[in-house]
Amino acid sequence: MAGQGLSTDEVQGIREALAAGRKPKVVFTAAAGQMAGQLGQVVELTDPEVSEEFVVVRFGRDELPFSPTDVAIAPKGAGRRPAEPKPEPPVEAAPAEPEFVLDTPAVPAPRREEPRVAQQAEPKPARRAVKVVKPKGPAGLTVTLAYADGEWTVAAQQGAKALARPYVVKPAEALRMVALVDVPGVQEAVEQILAAERAEAEQQAEKLRAELAEIEARLAELREAR
Repeated sequence: MAGQGLSTDEVQGIREALAAGRKPKVVFTAAAGQMAGQLGQVVELTDPEVSEEFVVVRFGRDELPFSPTDVAIAPKGAGRRPAEPKPEPPVEAAPAEPEFVLDTPAVPAPRREEPRVAQQAEPKPARRAVKVVKPKGPAGLTVTLAYADGEWTVAAQQGAKALARPYVVKPAEALRMVALVDVPGVQEAVEQILAAERAEAEQQAEKLRAELAEIEARLAELREAR
């Protein structure tokens, strides 16, 4: 009977066997459905973070992914053909001796056989449905627009892989990106941030203009003092 699936140590052992060029044998557990009790060979271990069905097993001509609970390590000697018995040499028959007619016993009349009643075949249990293997889809893509410390940044990530690290974009570009989403609440929040930044920039500009005016007036006084 198939086991309860692969443990973490057994998965690591299979990974080392594949690295050494071997293809370990496994037996399908009850979780694999109709294939329970049959043998297969592990040909690859994919990324378990992408899909829980990362154990690729060769079954006949197919190579299908399964989860560690669907298979277990096959017992030693599983799958070997039993040794065929050697045929015994034929025994030569002794030559027939002439028979005496008087000593030959009478052949009994053939026995009349009674008709046999055909036994009704018992219905076979219904087969369990074969587990449908879902095809692997591409990893999810995430694009993030963020605002922090007065800067807008954009980053992109697919699954666990970073496609683009956060890089700075202009406020006008950030506003155009948010406009494509067409979510009023998000667009209003971005407009409020831009308005606050605009007001702060105008205050700084007024302050700089006043300081520049003072510096120019001081410079004019110094020129007249020549």
